[in-house]
Amino acid sequence: MSDSHASSFRGGTAWLALRYFSLYRLVLSGFLLTLILTDHLPNPFGSHIPVLFNFSVFIYLMLAAVLSFLVESQWLSFRQQVFVQILVDFTAFGVMIYTSGGVGSGIGLLLVMSVAAGSLLLMGRTAYLFAAIGTLVILLVESLLLTRSDYSTNFTQAGLLGAVLFATAFLAHTLARRIRESEALAAKRGEDLVSLARLNERIVQRMRSGVMVMDNRGMIRLANLSATSMLGSKGTLDGKSLMSLSRELSDHMQLWMRGEQATRLLRPSSRTTDIQVSFTHLGPETDSDILAFLEDAATLRQKAQQLKLASLGQLTASIAHEIRNPLGAISHAGQLLSESPALGSSDQRLLQIIREHSSRVNQIIENILKLGRRDDSVPESLLLKPWLEKFVADFKLQHDLSGKDIVISVEPSDLRATMDQSQLHQIVTNLCENALRYSVRDPKIELRCTVKNPTDRPCLDIIDTGTGIVETQADQIFEPFFTDRSGGTGLGLYIANELCEANQAVLSLHRNTKTGCCFRIIFAHPGKQIHTDWVIE
Repeated sequence: MSDSHASSFRGGTAWLALRYFSLYRLVLSGFLLTLILTDHLPNPFGSHIPVLFNFSVFIYLMLAAVLSFLVESQWLSFRQQVFVQILVDFTAFGVMIYTSGGVGSGIGLLLVMSVAAGSLLLMGRTAYLFAAIGTLVILLVESLLLTRSDYSTNFTQAGLLGAVLFATAFLAHTLARRIRESEALAAKRGEDLVSLARLNERIVQRMRSGVMVMDNRGMIRLANLSATSMLGSKGTLDGKSLMSLSRELSDHMQLWMRGEQATRLLRPSSRTTDIQVSFTHLGPETDSDILAFLEDAATLRQKAQQLKLASLGQLTASIAHEIRNPLGAISHAGQLLSESPALGSSDQRLLQIIREHSSRVNQIIENILKLGRRDDSVPESLLLKPWLEKFVADFKLQHDLSGKDIVISVEPSDLRATMDQSQLHQIVTNLCENALRYSVRDPKIELRCTVKNPTDRPCLDIIDTGTGIVETQADQIFEPFFTDRSGGTGLGLYIANELCEANQAVLSLHRNTKTGCCFRIIFAHPGKQIHTDWVIE
């Protein structure tokens, strides 16, 4: 049996108990020696052989000091130390009983303390071994006293004292077993609590929702990885002030503490998209710690987008059957009518208007159907530089462009983005076709990739050399069916924006001047996994 399990206690607790037992021995021997030196030793202590009694007390004190040193140094194993200490007690008390005239002196009761301590410190049947040794010591002393003519032996009292030693051993052994079982149960529950705490911590850290715990002064006690990422911090938030991270959040918390709205959409200065913030108290008291939940608005919009697309898909399917058939009939009838030689030039113009607008309506329906039938995004990690080089090569070939019409800039060259490749192709195609349509100088299109600080999110700028967008129309360009061009459907930028939100990216009009516009795509954080099924990580 190892030392750590050699007692009914565990580890440091066992050695601490042994230290107290050693201290008890030092105090007892020192007290007896003090009584001897001050000549206050009560009768019958040392009444038969005073010199031997005094010498045994002095030797007992020396041995107690040595045993205390051994306990502190742990030079011997725990089990060996207990055996040595109990045997020293039995030997010293046996000599004291003999020199004091037998068990009638009362010194034999000190054996009860040693048997009880040994039974508690060591497990198993060792307790009965200590009781047996103590009983043999008493009987041996009584037998030795038979040789003295001036002493009448008292084996009855010796037998009763031996019975007390066995009863003490039994009680101490039972108590030690119960202590051991209680300690094992407490240790098991402690391990379960530690495991549960680790599990809870792991769940909180892996949650996609940001979680923060703060005191009433706004000092952060705990924050998970999502909260750290949402607030644009690179290190741990523990111990920091909410005001130093986001004045908007701190102001909203103060408003909430005064009884105003608990949930609100905010845009901290470190972010380009909104986050939804809600607060609640951890306890029933108003001065208890505050729990804050942060939700990425892009993630919430992604869920809303999926619900919207599901409804839109059902609606557009029914609209297509109701509109496309009569639209096809109108277009076909117009085409047949245009072949009639009896029509004049004015009638031919009217038929051309019918064909053009029938084609436009058909294109609108096609775009809506594509939006409604769109599959869930399958994001993947893309190296932007080779992806853009391939895209530009295909785009030039498709639109018969020269090498100087489109330029690419990627810094750093190994920059990666997380997005569905086919949907990114559709987004960039829409934006590049718009840029090509309005540009008036070379290069007609500039594609510039970089990392946006402080969030470390990669971004792609599509820059044209047109005359800019009218300021009054700039806020409407991402709305469906809005267009300033005759023949346009007004769905190109709307679809591009919807596709970005489906990939937790952000599309915005970053710059609008009289010399051109810059549309910026800010991709999802490279370390953030995009889910379309809304299961917490």
